[in-house]
Amino acid sequence: MSIPDTGPGLGLDGAADAGVTPAAGQRQVDVTEAARQLQQAAHDATVAYDCIGLGELARAQTYAITARAAVDAAETFLRAALGGPARPDEGELPGGF
Repeated sequence: MSIPDTGPGLGLDGAADAGVTPAAGQRQVDVTEAARQLQQAAHDATVAYDCIGLGELARAQTYAITARAAVDAAETFLRAALGGPARPDEGELPGGF
């Protein structure tokens, strides 16, 4: 993922840019959002665990789903920072579909 360069300095959310050198005319991806998403995933997973202990399975499922979504979002940001495809399933689907 590349964003047109608006000059040196801060990323989209005001944080310092990632520690990689951007190509000419392109801005590097800010990985602080990936870190924030992973923190959120850890919190949601902890809440899901606690809900299971309390017998609140429906609530545990909700938090497990949001934890997974946060992990997926973090992976997407990290893939973009590494220059890979935005989604691991880009291209031909397994089974020839």
